[in-house]
Amino acid sequence: MPETYRVRIEKERLVFSAAHFITYDGDTCEPLHGHNYHVAAEVSGPLDENCYVVDFIALRDELQAIVDALDHRMLLPTEHRTIRVAAGEREIEVTHGERRWVFPRQDCVLLPMANTTAELLARHIGQQLQQRLLTRLGHCPRHLQVAVDECDGQWGVCELLGDDRTGGDAPPEQAL
Repeated sequence: MPETYRVRIEKERLVFSAAHFITYDGDTCEPLHGHNYHVAAEVSGPLDENCYVVDFIALRDELQAIVDALDHRMLLPTEHRTIRVAAGEREIEVTHGERRWVFPRQDCVLLPMANTTAELLARHIGQQLQQRLLTRLGHCPRHLQVAVDECDGQWGVCELLGDDRTGGDAPPEQAL
């Protein structure tokens, strides 16, 4: 019978506090607000020569670095169809219809996504984690699941699957 192995990391310190706003119901823009996001990751695949799916320390450290980069920032989507993000040297101007916000550049994270939903944040974190693990370990996990909780039990989850032709070792842009 085939065996499946997985590891999961969900730690108290894998949290980031950030502000955002999203659109819903077509193009209704909600007010600017914040969350204390909690992040968990699960990796599954075969055991390596050390009998690991992935080294917990590598997984923890790389995920923590991604979470830390999002902490205490304004999260802005750069691929939204009606939210415009104009990055200057010192400020970022954001507009949606008649609404306008200006933020200090160092307080913002520009995210290549259509909306800063928990689901797309999970995908972004997962893609970043794949790339960081590839760089650190020389391979990507075959299966990576990242979950982002934005409000005590409201989880957005993204699963990223490696390319079977490469055994999961393809870079994220090829593995998706």
